[in-house]
Amino acid sequence: MESVFEIIAEPNRRAILSLLASSQQSVGEIARQLHMPQPTVSKHLRVLREAGFVESRVDAQRRLYRLRPEPLQEVDAWLAPFRRFWSARVDALERHLDHMDQSTPTKRKIRRRR
Repeated sequence: MESVFEIIAEPNRRAILSLLASSQQSVGEIARQLHMPQPTVSKHLRVLREAGFVESRVDAQRRLYRLRPEPLQEVDAWLAPFRRFWSARVDALERHLDHMDQSTPTKRKIRRRR
């Protein structure tokens, strides 16, 4: 069994997960949106389903896939220390931009009289 990180390292699988984050979709819908052959999408969905990232249900003649976010908790836990780093950097950038806004004189529009 591949690790969570090995599974999401594959770009096509990440693209499929991104699509399924917004709504459940069929294999055909995913294939059309990602411009991928349907058998390729099916193979990626099988890997994602076996790893618990997606689940499917039958709707008439098609199978609909939807995201299961629980496996992503491992990734979220791994990212936690980095988030603190990003947060501090983003806060510093915001302070810098605020300082720049305050020190830059505002330009007034000059209206021409006719």
